[in-house]
Amino acid sequence: MAIFSLTSPILAIETSCDETACAILSPDGAILAETVHTQSGHAALGGVVPEIAARAHLALLPGIVAETLDKSGLTLDEIGAFAACTGPGLIGGLIVGSNYAKGLAIAKDRPFVAVNHIEAHALTARLPGVVDHEIKFPYLLLLVSGGHCQCVAVRGVGSYEKLGGTIDDAAGEAFDKVAKMLGLGWPGGPALEKLASEGRPDAVNLPRPLMGREGCDFSFSGLKTAVARQIASYGMEALPRAFAADIAASFQRCVSEVMADRARHALALIPDARSLVVAGGVAANGMIRRALETVSTHADIPFVAPPLRLCTDNAVMVGWAAIETIRSYRHAGQAMEDGISAAPRPRWPLTEIVAAGQIAADETD
Repeated sequence: MAIFSLTSPILAIETSCDETACAILSPDGAILAETVHTQSGHAALGGVVPEIAARAHLALLPGIVAETLDKSGLTLDEIGAFAACTGPGLIGGLIVGSNYAKGLAIAKDRPFVAVNHIEAHALTARLPGVVDHEIKFPYLLLLVSGGHCQCVAVRGVGSYEKLGGTIDDAAGEAFDKVAKMLGLGWPGGPALEKLASEGRPDAVNLPRPLMGREGCDFSFSGLKTAVARQIASYGMEALPRAFAADIAASFQRCVSEVMADRARHALALIPDARSLVVAGGVAANGMIRRALETVSTHADIPFVAPPLRLCTDNAVMVGWAAIETIRSYRHAGQAMEDGISAAPRPRWPLTEIVAAGQIAADETD
């Protein structure tokens, strides 16, 4: 093991689902170049097909890496380290992306950093330029996406406590399934939000699962079932647009209120939280953002939502998480093991991240 000295740019790769992405960051976190390609072929199939996604990553990745290098004006010889999302995610995509990055690292005799996808989302708020002030530990992360829905206490780099999570569907999955019921396309989140703008959020009586209960777990299965019952009488007929808009608006309001309630309960568990941070694709929803911003205002702490392009899967967050990890080891004066032997993990809880030299809140004052 060696103490990494990152004095040259880092190249990062993200292939955990259906985005094939590459980014190059300077050692201080400045974005030198980035490229994101969202695979479009899954829409006709109603969701991401893992095998198709993996094959697409394999075909797209060489060109995307070359394009990103060209945008940055750099060559591979000028890259100081390589990183890739190594989990959690779809195993085929993780294998493709991490092995490609490892191959580059071996070829150029550079270190490789294995990055946890959820940790990358958790640390994005600290990326230079995301907000006009430094985001200090600890803070509450609300991660809401198609595959994840959880409240996490972020106490430092490599120091996380899961406070609550979904006991069934993730929020993004619920959005996609309800959108499908309403005859909208996939991914359903943006289409449902657009339709909801035409409807009345108090028009349809829908449940708010777990709202008001102790803890900060989530449940969306019952809400999804309630929507199905509301539209069941139409059978295979197309829903009247006004009715579909009312359903969409009412559903979106329920999710927003549940999110706000769960965030309030989570903040009660970390009274020293300095910020409320939201990340993940569902964080692009305007009503959810406004509901969470109200929670942070009442708690008298800043609300932080990264730009929409950094909320969805991207390689910038992977590169930044790698930089934060390298810095945390250097801060502690500890050796960091090269991640070249790290195996891709479709499941990789934050609590299982092996880290050292954690940045504590009192060290960032």
